[in-house]
Amino acid sequence: MSRVDTAWLRMDNDVNLMMIVGVWLVEPRLAYETVCRRVEDKLLKYERFRQAVVRDATGAPSWVVDESFDIHHHVVREKLVRTKGQGEREALQARVGELAMTPLDPARPLWQFHLIENYEGGSALIARLHHCIGDGIALISVMMTITDGGSDPPARRRRVAGAEADGADWLNDVVLKPLGGLSAKAAGLVEASIARALDAFADPQRGLADSIDGARTAAKVMGDVTAMALMADDSPTLLKGKPNGKKIVAWGEPIALDQVKSIGKALGCSINDVLLASVSGAIGDWLRDQGDDPTGKEIRAMVPVNLRPLDQAWKLGNRFGLAPLVLPIGIANPVERVYAVRARMNALKASYQPLLAFAVLAVAGQMAKPVQDMILGLFSKKATAVMTNVPGPAVPLKFCGSTLRQTMFWVPASGDIGVGVSILSYGGGVQFSLITDEALCPHPQAIIDKFEPEFEKLLLLTMMLPWGED
Repeated sequence: MSRVDTAWLRMDNDVNLMMIVGVWLVEPRLAYETVCRRVEDKLLKYERFRQAVVRDATGAPSWVVDESFDIHHHVVREKLVRTKGQGEREALQARVGELAMTPLDPARPLWQFHLIENYEGGSALIARLHHCIGDGIALISVMMTITDGGSDPPARRRRVAGAEADGADWLNDVVLKPLGGLSAKAAGLVEASIARALDAFADPQRGLADSIDGARTAAKVMGDVTAMALMADDSPTLLKGKPNGKKIVAWGEPIALDQVKSIGKALGCSINDVLLASVSGAIGDWLRDQGDDPTGKEIRAMVPVNLRPLDQAWKLGNRFGLAPLVLPIGIANPVERVYAVRARMNALKASYQPLLAFAVLAVAGQMAKPVQDMILGLFSKKATAVMTNVPGPAVPLKFCGSTLRQTMFWVPASGDIGVGVSILSYGGGVQFSLITDEALCPHPQAIIDKFEPEFEKLLLLTMMLPWGED
């Protein structure tokens, strides 16, 4: 197991489990054995899904084939239990929240599907996958392969004896080449130099000074290291505190992706800027309703930054860095808020911080668990939420002959972070989902319900701006 994946494996704690949880809503209904056959036929072509984690005498984990693998343990049939007065959607949200804090069996491969055959006239499929298997981009890519017409993984080339999963060759080929559009600073570096530098960050037995060519490059990198280390703890709000471990999930109806694109084009911003500004507005408005005035406040969200070409997502594993994005929750004007988000995103794109965070995880993965927890605890002190935006298929898909009408997922949080925001584009729409800890936000649907109105305000204001004629 790679050093970064090891860090994610050991990141589970009493209030946060490192599972990516997702839900597919399909219609018409699915049959249990049909789903078992599809998953067995397609998903198990990825060797990782037949492998359990085994530790050696030193505690180092490895992937080992589970000789007693049983598909019926990993695809389980459930009946949705509803309490008095509870609708189907509320019952499903409650069950997903329970599963988000139910550990996977450590003696078996670290994934499980739960099929609710009867849900809103169709079926609901809940997926739980441990983060050590792969990141969001990788797991979305793999999940798409089990849909109708999904392709099998490419044949793997045999690994060269002694090759290191996190070595300089991987960093050079997978991180650096796609980095050109991500980091302005990367353009001024020689690829081999930064590859050696990042390899050194990920290997504490090697010295940093011997791996970086030139004081100028070292100064740039160390400047970002210092910025990360000296970053102040996040602003106090109702969403920042000690979680109790009970998770609650919520989701809204998708909004039209074309409308998001139109706003971004009109304002000269990215789709991501528009969506994150709407999220910031929804959180700020919710805090205001709770009597926690956000005026003048900002909060940070740790945002995953993909460090691999999308066509290599099938390789699984974790290949992303983390960047602290400041969310301007205190700006009431939606247009002003979009431009504030854009400025903050541009600053991150000119930073090494995502790459350095990747390296920190690699280092932490080799250290004793208490030391790792201390290192990763620094991230949670600096942020209120984890937020991710994953691109999904542009057209609706079929699964076992049924239509996949809606899909959503929830990102796990580390340390004491108690809020996870997930944005997923699918079938021409954008899905906004939220997972919170009961101690910090017992009713996340109240935030979800403010997302579309914030987006609509931004759309209206954009249409009212005095645009010149072409």
